[in-house]
Amino acid sequence: MPLYSSPDAILRREFLFTRAPFAQCHAATIEESKFGPVTAWFGGKHEDSPDVGIWLARLSGTKWTPPVKVATGTDPNCKREPCWNPVLFQPRTAPLMLFYKVGPSPMTWWGMLKTSSDGGQHWSSARRLPDGILGPIKNRPLQLPNGDILAGSSTEGKTWQVHFEKTTDLGMTWTKTAPVNGGVAIPAIQPSLVPMPDGRIVAIGRTKESYLFEITTLDDGKNWSPMSLMSLPNPNSGTDATMLRDGRAILVYNHLPAKSGVWGQNRWRLNVAVSKDLINWEAVAVLENHAKGEFSYPSVIQTADGLVHIVYTANRTRIRHVVLDPRRMAGKPIAGEFWPSK
Repeated sequence: MPLYSSPDAILRREFLFTRAPFAQCHAATIEESKFGPVTAWFGGKHEDSPDVGIWLARLSGTKWTPPVKVATGTDPNCKREPCWNPVLFQPRTAPLMLFYKVGPSPMTWWGMLKTSSDGGQHWSSARRLPDGILGPIKNRPLQLPNGDILAGSSTEGKTWQVHFEKTTDLGMTWTKTAPVNGGVAIPAIQPSLVPMPDGRIVAIGRTKESYLFEITTLDDGKNWSPMSLMSLPNPNSGTDATMLRDGRAILVYNHLPAKSGVWGQNRWRLNVAVSKDLINWEAVAVLENHAKGEFSYPSVIQTADGLVHIVYTANRTRIRHVVLDPRRMAGKPIAGEFWPSK
């Protein structure tokens, strides 16, 4: 089916690779290092297979480097365990950080951290985060004006619970909040952090309630407002959001309803929306729109040249990369449950 977008907004659309040494891949993350854009994801035989590791590619000139495995997982007894959900983050005055999870499942995984001083070409040894700290669970953290790093995190036990973690020393020590939603009224995970011009930080993310959630802090993550549901649908699938330099928030998500009782379905359309107030949203692109398939788990950044880069899963076999020009992203109000296909 054809893609809808603002005129000429999409500048580039490609797969990071056409062949790979793994059967499946998922959960891509993108960041602009001091040496250029870098993308990572997990790949292996299938999700939760012990051979799953973290793979990485760098944008060198106009081409992505071939995938390279940069992390594998083992438990304290040296038993091989799968890796999950990498998150790349470039602090202002420190090496590139690679957070990821290791463990048999999301209910039992633990947080890991590596760093790179050359934009992802070489990496430090892996370091396990303190007990009870998972690090940013899917989406990039936010570096506050004072240098602290605030990460959106969550757990997937009997209930889905969102909490927030903070480090003042680049990941050596951490503090964390209690769960901010209780996991009862709104089971939720995987927050993105959007810093608003008025000083608020708004977290947006995934729920089991058919709509995205939002929650706000006025004091850099110490205290949070009650969690509420947004007007935008969520089919129990990962999202990402960030603030653009023109004052608009950008959100990448599956604008589809949840399919009751079916895990991971309704991920065949992937959308981009923008908003100045996080209340009124405008459609700017439909990146994927198919009769079936999975196009999910986006990661979005704005690079130093002003362009927007998005990476996401394409049918669990490839990672798609899309570049948009925000100057050409003239939105149209979102009306009704579904967007037009063109």
